[in-house]
Amino acid sequence: MKKMISASLMCADLMNLEAGIRELEKAGTDYLHIDIMDGAFVPNITLGFDLINAIKKITDVPLDIHMMVNEPSKFIDRMNLDENDILCVHLESEIHVHRTLEMIKAKGCKAGLAINPQTPVENVRHLTDYFDMLLVMTVSPGFAGQKMFAGAELKVTHARNLLKEWNCEEKLIEVDGNISLENGRTLSKCGADIFVLGTSSLFLKDKSLTDAANDFKAYLEN
Repeated sequence: MKKMISASLMCADLMNLEAGIRELEKAGTDYLHIDIMDGAFVPNITLGFDLINAIKKITDVPLDIHMMVNEPSKFIDRMNLDENDILCVHLESEIHVHRTLEMIKAKGCKAGLAINPQTPVENVRHLTDYFDMLLVMTVSPGFAGQKMFAGAELKVTHARNLLKEWNCEEKLIEVDGNISLENGRTLSKCGADIFVLGTSSLFLKDKSLTDAANDFKAYLEN
């Protein structure tokens, strides 16, 4: 399965965001990762729906929206997305999360389901018909710059094995949180498909976005 990178725009230079997106396009970025935080589900507030819709107008790179909010079903209609985009919600964010995933599918885009570090992978067993991608958080959601939690490698391996056991191994696994070169390669071997890249490997002071993206992709292949 192809390995893909998703650039975390939370870590970008927001004052020069369009220029950064143009550079990410040239670098062959597979997705633009946009975090939405409400200050309640996670202790931070970040990018919003108007920015998402504005970005959608200026690029053909698919969006990878990660909603870290309570009751995300209330906000799904606020975003203009298409079949190439992924809209991801947390298992822990709704009582009836399968209904939210159905809403996302009805919208015409791909549905993602995220789980926090403390949430067992087994908890998604009866939801596999509703999501296209499983996002395994490798840090507690809410802030950039954290260290990957100690059980991340085992959890991604377990997730990949369970998806095979459940006859849905075509489901993508995304990892998000401290995805450095070393961590990325390790998690790739564990079964991860999409890597959310931020300050650990992409938005670096001593490299251009193009060079950093190319270096990460090359490192995964070695």
